[in-house]
Amino acid sequence: MPDLSSALHLAASEVTLAVGALVLLMVGAFIGDKSARLVSILSVLLLIAASVIAIVGPWGVAFNGAYVADPLAIYAKSLIYLSAAVAVVLGDGWMKRTRIAKFEYPVLIVLASVGMGMMASSGDLISMYVGIELHSLALYVLAAFHRNDVKASEAGLKYFVLGALSSGLLLYGSSLIYGFAGSMRFEDIAAFAADNPGPGLVFGLVFLICGLAFKVSAAPFHMWTPDVYEGAPTPVVALFATAPKVAAMVLIARALEHGFGDAHAQWSQVLIAISLISFVVGAFGGLAQKDIQRLLAYSSIANIGYALLGIAAGTAEGLQAMLMFMTLYVIDQLGFFAILLSLSKSGRPIRRIADLAGLKKDRPLTAVALTILSLSVLGMPPFSGFWGKYYVFGAAADAGLWPVAAAGLVASVVAAFYYLRILKLMWFDAPVDDIATDAAPVEAKWIGWACAAFAFPLVIVGLTWLEPLTKVASAGFGNG
Repeated sequence: MPDLSSALHLAASEVTLAVGALVLLMVGAFIGDKSARLVSILSVLLLIAASVIAIVGPWGVAFNGAYVADPLAIYAKSLIYLSAAVAVVLGDGWMKRTRIAKFEYPVLIVLASVGMGMMASSGDLISMYVGIELHSLALYVLAAFHRNDVKASEAGLKYFVLGALSSGLLLYGSSLIYGFAGSMRFEDIAAFAADNPGPGLVFGLVFLICGLAFKVSAAPFHMWTPDVYEGAPTPVVALFATAPKVAAMVLIARALEHGFGDAHAQWSQVLIAISLISFVVGAFGGLAQKDIQRLLAYSSIANIGYALLGIAAGTAEGLQAMLMFMTLYVIDQLGFFAILLSLSKSGRPIRRIADLAGLKKDRPLTAVALTILSLSVLGMPPFSGFWGKYYVFGAAADAGLWPVAAAGLVASVVAAFYYLRILKLMWFDAPVDDIATDAAPVEAKWIGWACAAFAFPLVIVGLTWLEPLTKVASAGFGNG
């Protein structure tokens, strides 16, 4: 019989978040919406505590192989939980300013973090699906959190309907895999696939990849992303762009390399095709956008294509490159959205790209920070985004995928246009009106500046500790 106490000890971070979320829910229910600030503060502390617990906790396998605590999961969880904590901080101030502050917002993020932690530690198809659905259900509600906003309601509905479709693909693929392999555990599936490769298992694998690709908004499964990014509240989009993508990318790596390592030749072709389509959709789709958040949606599609190249390489270096890329990408995205949350005119958030015209005159420091973050996301050396692409393109080229890496470089050049357009508007164009921007919220302003400072110049120092950490995480993959 499995030892339940040791299993719960291994899953202490998720248990802490789950129990803490229930306690915070009771606090909010008894005190009401006046507790929104208190619940937000406690949620941030809870997420930080869960991150520490995950880092100092033991390694191992629990629940009959359904849960894996290895260096990869620990690294991913620390990044996920800290990203979620920043999203809570950004959302708390924004919700208060827009007068829709409710205690449910941080509680939903904590519950979503439980699911994302499970995704990072999934050892079989059941825990994978439970983690995905647990975090997805919370995100559906968060997308429509601004109930009086028609676009937010539309975003939540589209996300829910298309999410149900992706769940169907995921379940169908999982059922095929279970039917042929006779087991839910990734280790058993890998052993069966090594001795009995066949079209049935490959079909199941393709459906599984399609369902997971939806979660990272990789093309051609990206149809929900632009509308949800445009309609959902900005701090919620900041969450969508960071923590869930890290969880889903680690899950893809775990499911494919742990469960189908010997079938790399088959699934790498699917990932390469998805990456190439994501390059095209992300780079060219962003050229016609006028809304900043829709622009960031297409940017995320292209960037996920870059990250998938690391997994497609099928090597420890490729896995490390993916972790490096996602870490630097998360910091850039949090900074970008923090800057957006700090910009408004007469109480109206700045959402159109044209509204950034002349920002250097009104908010010079913010313009500098946004310039650094824009150059970083487009991959300009020596900013942090350049190093992320350097690692994934290098890992892909070393694995013989240099034509795909070259296509990624071309897509980066195309995508550079819409970031350079932002720089032109801020520094060279006249303001569209004479209305000055409002005073920036303290939390959004400082988070944005801190992320910009990391993007350059602190990234030069940050790489010296980030590279060894990601190397340990990738080398320890599966050593739970």
